[in-house]
Amino acid sequence: MAFKLLPGTDKAALGRLLRSWSANVVALSNGRPAPGDTAPELANANVALTTTVGFGPRVFELTGNKPAGLDELPVMRHDRLQDEWSGGDLLILVGADDELSVVHAVRRFVADAKPFAVPAWRQTGFWNSTGPDGKPVTGRNLFGQVDGTGNPAVGTPEFDATVWTADGGTTLVVRRIKLNLDTWDELTRSEQERAVGRKLSTGAPLTGTAEHDELDLEARDAEGRPVIAANAHARLSHHSENDGRRIFRKGLNYVHDTGTTRESGLIFLSYQADIAGQFLPLLTRLDAVDALNEWTTTIGSAVFAIPPGFAAGGWLGQELLG
Repeated sequence: MAFKLLPGTDKAALGRLLRSWSANVVALSNGRPAPGDTAPELANANVALTTTVGFGPRVFELTGNKPAGLDELPVMRHDRLQDEWSGGDLLILVGADDELSVVHAVRRFVADAKPFAVPAWRQTGFWNSTGPDGKPVTGRNLFGQVDGTGNPAVGTPEFDATVWTADGGTTLVVRRIKLNLDTWDELTRSEQERAVGRKLSTGAPLTGTAEHDELDLEARDAEGRPVIAANAHARLSHHSENDGRRIFRKGLNYVHDTGTTRESGLIFLSYQADIAGQFLPLLTRLDAVDALNEWTTTIGSAVFAIPPGFAAGGWLGQELLG
């Protein structure tokens, strides 16, 4: 959920809001009611509730010290951005194993924000990253595609170099991508796999047998064509094709019903140390020739700086606003 700061919200007022939100984070993540909670019975323990807070570019007009590269993304050729899903000064990203806990937590954050900020947009998504045997798996988007295979492994030096800024924070890009499932379903399975560059059954590259096999971008078929097509999403997004640039991507599927119509898509979340240096070149490359552009349309876009976490007795954004 994103918020727009009210005109009278200055640096001191923003600090008061973040102190309040920080108290909510501590309480709710530990299964306790938030301060002033009007429905304390809805605070549940053991639901893995997490909260991420982000600052949009305008926050740094109040505080100074805007992170390098934290600017709204330019509108891409295939974008059809809508104001109702774009921009924002503050972000609250809440996740849990229990939907009721998420809804309750968001209500508390919204209530505490009222004197300082108003909602700009709210997006709700779902993701399944657990296999039938209970073990972690890479989730799938609504195209049926295994989504996120190329991520650097969490806890590795590669992950740290990709994600963390010098102060221990990161940056987040949120892109709302509408999927045209009707026309996608008209394709044969081989056509779908050629557009992605991976097998739908396992997520393995078309040149491999297992999900995490390396892509062989030089492989050719019997007719001399690249096995992984020049415009395949997997090729274009691969770090070897992008001067070594990486991102850490996560996704949330969404279904948005309005009366008799239904819109389905992907809430694309990209974490990186530097949006301008890592994400934007990749986005520009994909916008130019990605085969999936025929079945995808980005309708929302926002960027945020994610501050480091806080220790006991501290609060979110303390170094910036304290």
